Amino acid sequence: MLEQTGYLVTRQTDCLPTVQALVQCYQAFEAYSAAHVRDLGLTPPQFDIIATLGNTAGMTATELGEKTLITKGTLTGVVDRLSARGWVERMAHESDGRCQIIRLTQAGEALFAKVFPAHLAHMNACFAGVPAVEHARWQATLHTLKQVLRKGAA
Repeated sequence: MLEQTGYLVTRQTDCLPTVQALVQCYQAFEAYSAAHVRDLGLTPPQFDIIATLGNTAGMTATELGEKTLITKGTLTGVVDRLSARGWVERMAHESDGRCQIIRLTQAGEALFAKVFPAHLAHMNACFAGVPAVEHARWQATLHTLKQVLRKGAA
C-alpha cells in the first residue's frame, strides 16, 4: 500500500516516518533545552562546550568537536568568544606541538558549577514522573536506532 507523504510517495514500511519522528523529537528537546540555556546567559553551543569541558583537564579541538558535534568552523568561533569572556583557555599540548588543549579557566569552572546542575535540574523536571522502565525502553530503542544508522554509514 502506498501513501502520500508530502513530496514523495512511500511504502508503509519505509523509514520516512521514523526519520520524521526522530527529527521532531530532537527539535522538541532542543526547544526545551535551548530556552533554559539562554535564560542562563549562554547560547546552546557555549553551554555544550562548558558542559563538555567541565570536570575534565581539557581536550583538543578535535576531541571537543567529536563530543559536542559542533562543526570545526563553529567551534573555533565559540571557543574564541568563551575565551574572550575568560571562561576557557588554550594551552600547548604536552606531546603534540601541532595542537592545543582547550580547558576551563577558574571562572569557567565556577560557571560550570553554576549552570550545569541548574540545567540538569531543568531537564529532570521535564521527565518527572516518567518511570525508570520507560527510560530503559527509550534508551534501548535509541541504542538500536543508533546501531542501524551506524551500520548504514559504514
